[in-house]
Amino acid sequence: MGIAETLGRIDGSGQVGVWLGRLDGTVLFEHEAEAPHYAASTMKLPVAMAMLRKVDAGELALDQPVAVHNDFASVAGGRFGMDRDDDDAPSTWERLGREASLAWLTTEMITRSSNLATNLVLELVGIDAAHSALIESTLPSSADPASKIERGIEDATAREAGITNLISAAGLAGALIAVGKQNDGYLRDLLAANQWNGEIPALLPAGTRVEHKNGWAGRNLHDGGIVRPADAEPFVLVVCTTSDLPESAAQQLIAAIALEAWNNRHELTAVR
Repeated sequence: MGIAETLGRIDGSGQVGVWLGRLDGTVLFEHEAEAPHYAASTMKLPVAMAMLRKVDAGELALDQPVAVHNDFASVAGGRFGMDRDDDDAPSTWERLGREASLAWLTTEMITRSSNLATNLVLELVGIDAAHSALIESTLPSSADPASKIERGIEDATAREAGITNLISAAGLAGALIAVGKQNDGYLRDLLAANQWNGEIPALLPAGTRVEHKNGWAGRNLHDGGIVRPADAEPFVLVVCTTSDLPESAAQQLIAAIALEAWNNRHELTAVR
């Protein structure tokens, strides 16, 4: 069964964007790849990219201590706090009132998808820098990129004002390709250590290296990653879903698309 046929099975359930291609940016299959979706936790990848830029520039240091707190400035004015029960990564919350290194927080942000760690890193990095990291990685084939970073996580005042974070399949692919081309493997290793593996890696052979960042919130479930087979060239796959599918069904959809790409890894141009 090809990817197009797999997508046909969920017609009417919502919107799905797919981008499949090579690390040089060559696209081999796409479906509504420029359509915007609420970014959910995929926005954590450009936050990490922007943080490493500032580390390289000497503006931040991975070993610098960061005060762990739950009080942030809203981009729409005022302040906001986060709900501990809405965060799937408890370790950062256990450090409230103490300090953690920037490297530790970044690890929690990427490998455990910690929301609190994300806002702490974003506070240091700045929203403009995270947005720039995302936009500057836009693929040449994306004439009018829809992806954007405009606020932190759970900034309800901003959300109510229509300020949000968006990602397209092509936009996340561009960010992954930018990371894949970096000489420093620090961020790639963090992506490979992602502990939430219910989408792209789920049906691939055990031990396959997948450098990926997923995100889920309400009707949205996305995953994008660099898949590195031992017997073929690496490929980039992103699937973004905004749908009425149950979470498990959306996960199965993404996993099935990844398996189809994997089965054609020796000749990706054969993907249908």
